[in-house]
Amino acid sequence: MTTTVTSSASRSTAVTGAAQASRDGVVVLAHGGGGELMSRLIGDHVLKQLGNPLLDALTDGAILECPSARIVLTTDSFVVQPLEFPGGDIGRIAVCGTVNDLAVMGGKPLGLSLGLILEEGFPLSRLDRILASVRSAANEAGVHVVTGDTKVIERGTGAGMFINTAGVAALDERIRVGFDRIREGDVLLVNGTLGDHGMAVMSVRNGLEFQTPIVSDAAPLAGMIFALADAGVDVRFMRDATRGGLAGVLADVVERSGLTAMIEESCLPVRPEVRAAAEMLGFDVLSIANEGKALFIVPQEQADRALQVLRADRRGRDARRIGRMCGGSPAIVELRTASGGSRVVQRPYGEELPRIC
Repeated sequence: MTTTVTSSASRSTAVTGAAQASRDGVVVLAHGGGGELMSRLIGDHVLKQLGNPLLDALTDGAILECPSARIVLTTDSFVVQPLEFPGGDIGRIAVCGTVNDLAVMGGKPLGLSLGLILEEGFPLSRLDRILASVRSAANEAGVHVVTGDTKVIERGTGAGMFINTAGVAALDERIRVGFDRIREGDVLLVNGTLGDHGMAVMSVRNGLEFQTPIVSDAAPLAGMIFALADAGVDVRFMRDATRGGLAGVLADVVERSGLTAMIEESCLPVRPEVRAAAEMLGFDVLSIANEGKALFIVPQEQADRALQVLRADRRGRDARRIGRMCGGSPAIVELRTASGGSRVVQRPYGEELPRIC
């Protein structure tokens, strides 16, 4: 067996090199080593941006007060490229995506975890910008990051930064959603324009510029969703239309409910610049990811009231009625085209737009 002995001089050189790199304003492997540099990274960057009494304690977890007998728990990971794009960045979508997953299940957010995987050489100034975005989105959503973790990986083995989140929420017992609650005649609503996030990311990747810039729709929807409950609207099903877009959500709806979803092309809210970009790149707007839009299925007699509530919130001012649930076999997603024809909307086979969240 061969034993390698590292001299104190070489250890000193390594430490000095790591400290110098840190002073140069980039992440180094030692930032993930559990020592002094990691302590500085957390104190000077993470806590500076996200500090609150629960996180500042730096314990192994957070103890939360729960006003409900039941909780909602979700987790998500984010690998978007580029990390920053018009209307948001990986930090904003990490918070919004997690909060929205909780909210569409009827969960009022209690706290988030934030796991950072940083690549060696990642600029600390960029980390600060993204953490500030996390803070801004969390404040907007009315929730704190209460626990977290940081790891550093070798240069060349990542894409700068990945984020993993988890969220816990108290279940609002007024909200009961499920595929089994969907009925024939129910109305399909969306709270605004489709495809904004996916096309914002793709336009940056492909160097596309439009007279009107395409901006991500990333936004927390919890306030709008609980306004529906406050108004007495019986939302039978809701889901945020992220990867796979509206087409992916509707495919799940018809598969699990056994009913057909009939949607009207003329009623779908799509920005002209998003439609143009999608056509240029060969994408179906219905399959493009969103980060601030959800599908709501409500009883026909409550549709107008639901639209009124959605439009009263800035995240729902472009809300539309897009179709209804029908009987018939087989259960499909059918799009009535503006020209009077129809076509079946298929579930996306794979991820048409990779790494958009």
